[in-house]
Amino acid sequence: MLVLLLLWSPILSAQALPDFSSIVEDATPAVVKILVSYDEKEAIGQVPDMQQLPEYLRRFFEGRGGNPQPRERASIGSGFVISEDGYVVTNNHVVEGASGVTVRLIDRRDYDAEIIGLDPRSDLALLKIDADDLATLKLGRNDKTKVGQWVLAIGSPFGLDFSVSAGIVSAKGRSLPTERGENYVPFLQTDVAINPGNSGGPLFNIDGEVIGVNSQIFTRSGGSIGLSFAIPVNVVRNVVEQLKENGEVVRGWLGVSIQDVDRNLAESFGLDRPQGALVAQVGEDSPAERAGIEAGDVIIKFDGQTIDTSADLPHVVGLLAPGSMVDAQVIRDGKRITLEVEVGGLDADDRPSVASSGNDAGNSDVLGMVVESADMEAMAELGLNGGVLITAIRPDSPAADANVMPGDIVTRLGNIAVSDLEDFAEAATQLEPGKSVRLRVFRRGSPLFIGIRVPKESLE
Repeated sequence: MLVLLLLWSPILSAQALPDFSSIVEDATPAVVKILVSYDEKEAIGQVPDMQQLPEYLRRFFEGRGGNPQPRERASIGSGFVISEDGYVVTNNHVVEGASGVTVRLIDRRDYDAEIIGLDPRSDLALLKIDADDLATLKLGRNDKTKVGQWVLAIGSPFGLDFSVSAGIVSAKGRSLPTERGENYVPFLQTDVAINPGNSGGPLFNIDGEVIGVNSQIFTRSGGSIGLSFAIPVNVVRNVVEQLKENGEVVRGWLGVSIQDVDRNLAESFGLDRPQGALVAQVGEDSPAERAGIEAGDVIIKFDGQTIDTSADLPHVVGLLAPGSMVDAQVIRDGKRITLEVEVGGLDADDRPSVASSGNDAGNSDVLGMVVESADMEAMAELGLNGGVLITAIRPDSPAADANVMPGDIVTRLGNIAVSDLEDFAEAATQLEPGKSVRLRVFRRGSPLFIGIRVPKESLE
């Protein structure tokens, strides 16, 4: 029996594996190679005067015939056709700053491409070539995509035209903040072999539908190690439509600073588990403030979509059109309430600020935090009218365990707003041994909630 199983197992395994050949045959005519050139000054920059170079560098260049000569730089990416009249999708980073872009089809026809629009926040770009009756790809739906499903990529890794690789979806909703700290793309993570040159190419499901645009890889060597990330098609569809119509992208904006909820904070807010986006700060005259959202609220649903972590909220809000009326479900003081929000535009000029009131003098020591009255001038620079300054943290105290730091400015302890030492002392009398309490501080100009476990023994 064992021998029979061993003989049959390769056949059974082969039957379980998908055959991608029909997808490749149907899709490849609509996949393109992107050839990008850059102006010499953009590529090389100004060459420094030889006399201004350090001695060791001057000798290096002089030994090779004088000033280094600039050379034109070029790069390669991938893309795909979405309309018969020549609209092409690729990555922003593939064509940004280009002096010339050429789109090459599989039959080696080349077309000069016009950049219709760029969106650095999503890393997407829309191009247009002068052609008709082109093969196109169908955009699928991300709500049908599941972790573990087979996916396929076609592109030009390292310039190797129209290469095919396959794998599975290994995670969804992966947050990869940009250098500016923005986080508007819930990336699909796959183990498909993606390498330089694949950027901008399509990611297919088993039905041959595009479910993402390959954008990034995690690597230590410069090549694939099985961690690749694709922009999901719902983001692609939204961005492309706006670029086609307006040449730019406008995103929804709420006007809040948010953070994750840890176990101690969850308990202090009356949650049965860590969930939601904790509002640390509400911008003045922002959509959030006008809707009645307050610092300390935990947003658990927005526009009907569950917010499991703080990273989920920008993904949802960013896809909404400014002016949209949606419901936000929040936890406030242990109660679940629903607020109606009119979504604003991301590039609004309003800047967040938080106000409290009052000040006092003296000192206090609660949970290992030594606090004093804060300097009014320094407080005003932060946009604060109240709070107390933490000057020291006692070792092995609850505050030390919670990573509270000297220099933090406390504006709330538990349910009590702290404007001076008297408020702080009053809040301390309401601490319950064995329970978690939330502390709201300003650290380096930014608001932050911290959960602290109150010890069961005496607080003295």
